[in-house]
Amino acid sequence: MVKFGNDWDELLKDEWSKPYYRGLRDFLIDEYKNETVYPPAEDIYNALRITPYSEIKVVILGQDPYHEPGQAQGLAFSVPEGVPLPPSLVNIYKEMSEDLRVAAPETGDLTHWAEQGVLLLNTVLTVRAHQAGSHRGAGWEQFTDKVIELLAARSRAMVFVLWGANAIAKKELILKASTQTRHLIITAPHPSPLSAYRGFFGGRYFSRCNYFLEDNGLEPIEWAEP
Repeated sequence: MVKFGNDWDELLKDEWSKPYYRGLRDFLIDEYKNETVYPPAEDIYNALRITPYSEIKVVILGQDPYHEPGQAQGLAFSVPEGVPLPPSLVNIYKEMSEDLRVAAPETGDLTHWAEQGVLLLNTVLTVRAHQAGSHRGAGWEQFTDKVIELLAARSRAMVFVLWGANAIAKKELILKASTQTRHLIITAPHPSPLSAYRGFFGGRYFSRCNYFLEDNGLEPIEWAEP
């Protein structure tokens, strides 16, 4: 059983005994024993540990963790302090800089976003080294769908930022679960260099999030470095 140390513990307590999760756990035990897997096992659930359910204002949905050494830390799009910025994060910062008229941060560690209520969630929480998408279909999607459903069903309005086809595919799930709340759902191409110029740039995601939060009586996110 996983422990988060916050309100996610009660909300997700039934998941650990479900057949899909038992199968996922067995799969991960084997993968971590026999392969190089990212992030480190102790960091898999960092997004949920850092950002309690009741404090979430924005969800930024990614695909799966970075798959090169030292990058993945359990927060979508984030890398630890001192690690060179991956291309997707470079593009995210470029868009943020132009949107908010601020300097692009030097660090890729997005923990300060997570601590303000931004859930940086990948749809798949682990990956084999150098093999993007290698843990898709192992069971993570069912777990993260549950997380998304719980958030969408909340009575307080929030923002879902869906970048890329895998994330955009969750829009119907959000709409189905949010029958009594008008959340803001923002969709766009993925910020990776392969797709960013197909419509990612110019989306003004950061200011749009903050306008929505303020309109709903919530504190905006300080996106720039603290």
